Amino acid sequence: MSKNDIKIHDPKAQVVKDSLIKEDELDDVTTFFKTMGDNTRLNILIALNHNEFCVNDLTYILGLSQSAISHALMTLRGQKLVKTRRDGKIIYYSLDDDHVTTILDMALSHIKERR
Repeated sequence: MSKNDIKIHDPKAQVVKDSLIKEDELDDVTTFFKTMGDNTRLNILIALNHNEFCVNDLTYILGLSQSAISHALMTLRGQKLVKTRRDGKIIYYSLDDDHVTTILDMALSHIKERR
C-alpha cells in the first residue's frame, strides 16, 4: 500500500498535511533548535536576555574560556540569534530580537511549571 492509497478518517488530516512546512524550512527550524540545544549557547542567550555583554563579561559570568565564548557567539550570530554593537574597541552582544526573548521566556516558564 502506498501513501496515496491510505484512507484517512478525519478530513482535518488533509488540512494539516497541506499546512506542513517545506523541507528547507523544516531544516532551518531543526538547526535553530540544535543551536539552542547546546548548554554554552543557551547559557549565553539566557545571560543576554538580561543585558548586553562583551566577551569578557560573558567569560566571567559563565566561567568559560574566551575562546569557547567567542566560538559559541559566532554560531549564535550565524543563526541570527544575537547581534553586535561596537563601542570603540569593545563589541557588545545582545539578543537579535524579541522573538528570541519570547522563546527563551516561554521555555523557562514551561520548565518551571513542570517542577
